[in-house]
Order: sequence, then structure tokens, then C-alpha cells
Amino acid sequence: MNLLIADDHPIVRNGIKDIINELYPSAIIDEARDTQEVIKKVILNNYDLIILDISMPGGGGLNALDQILKSNPNNKVLMLSMYSDEQYINRSLKLGAAGYLTKSVAAEELGMAIRKIMNGEKYLCSEVVSKMTSYIYSGNEKLKHELLSEREFQVFIGIVNGEKTSEIGDKLNISPKTVSTYRERVMFKLEMKKNSELVQYAIRNKLIS
Repeated sequence: MNLLIADDHPIVRNGIKDIINELYPSAIIDEARDTQEVIKKVILNNYDLIILDISMPGGGGLNALDQILKSNPNNKVLMLSMYSDEQYINRSLKLGAAGYLTKSVAAEELGMAIRKIMNGEKYLCSEVVSKMTSYIYSGNEKLKHELLSEREFQVFIGIVNGEKTSEIGDKLNISPKTVSTYRERVMFKLEMKKNSELVQYAIRNKLIS
């Protein structure tokens, strides 16, 4: 089995490697520390599974997921995240992720996730299943950020993470002017006027830590 672990924290990568080595002693494990490195390695190599942190620096895990699957829709990607927010889960699955695993239960459920995904199934960890079930039956109306398009959400996350317009444009391969247009749409849909308001909203809804 040939796997790629993409996370910017060496401790997390080493922890995942230890679990995989115990389950699959013959596994070949590659590593990546940021979005650009992930994309380059995926283009150059064939991996049976890519374990991808949703908070990757250099573009973010969702952006990396989108590019990975556009380069090859057959790639199997397991998203690894500290967030169990419905928005990240839904967007990951919409983009084509094979599974979603939170870091809090990774040690207990990583082996099961790998087996399920390698058998062609989807995998959502127990924490996510519980969260999604509660959300579905809660009767809550959609939060404002759930009304954003995929590109609007990517620009929104870039803004609240303190990225400049030019940095967001480079990351998403769009012009600064287009980034500004998406920002205006985000402001309109979220009914806000300042970036600081977006940041407060993101923190309140656990979209950033």
C-alpha cells in the first residue's frame, strides 16, 4: 500500500505513521507539509490513499482536495481535521472526499477508516456521524455561511485567516479583482461590512480556531 500523509505538524504525521506501520508493516508512506507539496506529489506519484489535513498551509485542505480530485477523480482522500463542523464535512464530501476523520478519534478509528475506503466505501468517524445526525434532526435553519458557493467559501476562509487579496488570488488561481468580487458577495450574503466581522463570525461558528 502506498500512502501520502499531508499535515504541517510533524507530531501528527509521526503519530499517523506509527498507527499505519502497526496495521500495515509493508506500507510505503510519503509525507507532505503544505498544499503545494501535496499537489506536486500527487501529480508525480500514484497513491492508494491520501490522508489530508483540512487546515493545510499554502491554500487549505479543501482547495488541495479540489485540485487533487480534478487531477485524478479516482484518488481516494481521507480528510483529517480538528473540526467536526457540518460545513467542513459537507464541503469535503461534496468535493469528493472518501472519508472524514477528526483528530480526536484518529488513533481509535484510523484503521477502520483505511479498510473501509480501500474497499470502496465512504467513512465518517463516530464523532462526525453523531454531529451530523443531531444536525439533521435539529430542525435548525441553515447558517449564513452555508449559503456561500464553494468559491465564495474559499475566499471567506482566506480572509478570516488573514490572507491578502493577492495571496488568495494566487492560491485559487484567480485575479485580485475577482477575489474582491467574491468578497463583496460574501459580505452581502453574511450581511457584514468589515473583515473583522467576518473573523468574529468564523470564530463564533468554529470555522477557525
